[in-house]
Amino acid sequence: MKRRHKLPILALGLLAAGGLRATWEAPLTAELRADGLLAKPVALGTRDKIGQTSSAVALGGLRTLVATFYSLRAQTYFEEKRWGELAETYDLIVDLAPNTTYYWQAGSWHLAYNAASDYLYDEKMPALRRREAWRATILRGREFLERGVRANPENWKLGLSLGTLLADSNKLVDYPAAAAAFKAAADTGQAKPYVRRSEFFALARSPGRESESLELGRRLYANPSNRVPALNSLMVALECRASPGRLPYEVAISIFGSAKSAYEPLCDYWVRVRERYPLNGIAKALQGLEETLAIPAEKSIFKK
Repeated sequence: MKRRHKLPILALGLLAAGGLRATWEAPLTAELRADGLLAKPVALGTRDKIGQTSSAVALGGLRTLVATFYSLRAQTYFEEKRWGELAETYDLIVDLAPNTTYYWQAGSWHLAYNAASDYLYDEKMPALRRREAWRATILRGREFLERGVRANPENWKLGLSLGTLLADSNKLVDYPAAAAAFKAAADTGQAKPYVRRSEFFALARSPGRESESLELGRRLYANPSNRVPALNSLMVALECRASPGRLPYEVAISIFGSAKSAYEPLCDYWVRVRERYPLNGIAKALQGLEETLAIPAEKSIFKK
């Protein structure tokens, strides 16, 4: 008789212990996931797509291993130019390993660069259809990277990749968005110095951001380590735009330090037409530099 009573009591004890465990384990689990120390559970949709065996492995804590297998499959899709399946596979991969930088970068690269180029030069498709497929695939690659940035806001490398794509003159340029991506990456405090310079380069090509870009440029220029040829050349244009009364030649000398050190970088800057950098005062600055340096007329940058 006593034994019969013990069983219900034991069951109640186990239930109570389970309830107590849940009260402290659930907040702890949420905290670990918020800190990135514990992965979120695999979504039901993802489990269905990867199958029972892979799902069991993933649930067992080996999600990155499953992601690796699918990455190998994505490589096969790339080689066979099966772009739709590649995109779907990378969606699965980042669901399994959302904090792995490489998967976000590789998936976006395959879409915005490899797939887009393949569509653009596919002579089997009508010209308008090729162009539309090129555009749609670039946008899909951009959206993929944006998801990666949202999932990993402290990962400066993903912000850099997004900004680079948005500022690529061979793609669908969006300089304001590129500047924002570079800024977010630089603001993490972990990025290399050139990321802030990349923000400046994108900001200077964003309509309506003239004063903001000049302010950032002056701040960067104040640090001698930032005085690379591209930044100096852009500063010449921005300073000439801000002070139209100054002689462009004198602006170039003040920024570069000498006519000799200014001439070649400004020549390179002048011919980068497709990159849409401001050109205020650059032509006049080059004319003044050529006179000072006695550049023969046949070797003038304006003859090339």
